[in-house]
Amino acid sequence: MNGASNSWPALPFAEWKDTATTLHMWTQIVGKIRLTLSPWTNHSWHVTLYVTSRGLTSSPIPHGSHTFEIRFDFIDHELRILKSDGATRTLRLQSQSVAKFYEAVMKALNDLELPVKINMLPNEIENPIPFDEDEEHRTYDREYANRFWRVLVQSDRVFKEFRSGFCGKCSPVHFFWGSFDLAVTRFSGRPAPPHPGGIPHLPDAVTREAYSQEVSSLGFWPGNAAAPTPIFYSYAYPEPQGFAEAKVQPAAAYYEPKFREFMLPYDVVRTAEKPDEVLLDFAQSTYDAASILGKWDRAALEEVKPSLHFPHQHP
Repeated sequence: MNGASNSWPALPFAEWKDTATTLHMWTQIVGKIRLTLSPWTNHSWHVTLYVTSRGLTSSPIPHGSHTFEIRFDFIDHELRILKSDGATRTLRLQSQSVAKFYEAVMKALNDLELPVKINMLPNEIENPIPFDEDEEHRTYDREYANRFWRVLVQSDRVFKEFRSGFCGKCSPVHFFWGSFDLAVTRFSGRPAPPHPGGIPHLPDAVTREAYSQEVSSLGFWPGNAAAPTPIFYSYAYPEPQGFAEAKVQPAAAYYEPKFREFMLPYDVVRTAEKPDEVLLDFAQSTYDAASILGKWDRAALEEVKPSLHFPHQHP
């Protein structure tokens, strides 16, 4: 697991689709706990999860005078709940139904005196099953859960490098459990026209607030049953004229009209001699297309990094 050849592991969706669907629902449960208890932050940034050196975390969630954190650990395959008074609970990540996972998480929170009630219907998927009734999705393959996390680790690392070149408003690199993807979004500083909405089981008001300002967004998505290819993507909202015809890097990247975004198959990055450079080229060239065609004020938004070489201090 420590070799360079494993840094960007293969992640063929067909081989872990049942685990992916189950894990998607588990992350939605944890994400909805954060959503329910956290104060609203623009563009729904208060609902996301974050990549860690062992998995995903909710970050601290307020509950009265306490806080608590929920952490997925994809090395030891555990879910850990840590409360600010020192109390903890640990649950095994193993093949079990979504309903059983939900029951175990809620019991652990009640035991920690952290009661919460969440909206039971999953977001952003077709034909959702309430969490407490979902006995259908119940697969957990430790190897593929770990591979997925390792892809997130690499993507998170490179996305943060890309993010560092921008001094305008920019999101954290964060994991959206509704769409099951990792993303980072740059903002032009100008308002955008109202978004049409229409995302399944997501209120249009939420979507319109999320896209209330002009953006260029970069992300990683592992695929789903309808589109079983893991990809990196980049889109602009609103999409400027000529964006779909823009020349971006690498040559394997393409514009997908159905989703109105540029896509780069994950395997192109994974198998490249220099994966970081390939992904950064994709990120930069798609941002260039969005910002140049959209007439962003790039001089005001892009960071000139200072030298980090400080004079050596002698005692």
